[in-house]
Amino acid sequence: MIFCTVGTQAPFDRFVRVVDEAAGRIDEEVVAQVRGGSYVPRNLRAVGFLPPDEFDALFASARLIVAHAGMGTILSAMRLGKPIVVFPRVAALGEHRNEHQLATARKMKELGYVYVAETAEELLELLSRPDLKPLHAVGPRAASTLVAAIRRDVG
Repeated sequence: MIFCTVGTQAPFDRFVRVVDEAAGRIDEEVVAQVRGGSYVPRNLRAVGFLPPDEFDALFASARLIVAHAGMGTILSAMRLGKPIVVFPRVAALGEHRNEHQLATARKMKELGYVYVAETAEELLELLSRPDLKPLHAVGPRAASTLVAAIRRDVG
């Protein structure tokens, strides 16, 4: 099962639309935690707000995590040894207040910690691959070098 999350702050229709398209092309269950938005998925199971225990259960049972470029989600995937594909929100498209998710995604990719898709085509390609492996693991606390790199480069 592939578990997708848009986070809790705002809808992310572009993400849900691309994941829904991919779900129609692959032979694997796709569950997406979505928040609001106007796009209605046809090929994936969309769920709204999830209590933390239900969210954690879906997250833990997933083969692959696909998410916006939120650090909480990235660190959770690395802590559980899950491969993660991030699809950052883009402020220029009205999806966030600034481009910090692009910066986060690019830094995490540079460090070799996550798979990154910045376009619909890249996300579709990554979702069609059954061989994605975790790229990096962390313990219950982030390494000080990771925290320092993020603070320095993302600000």
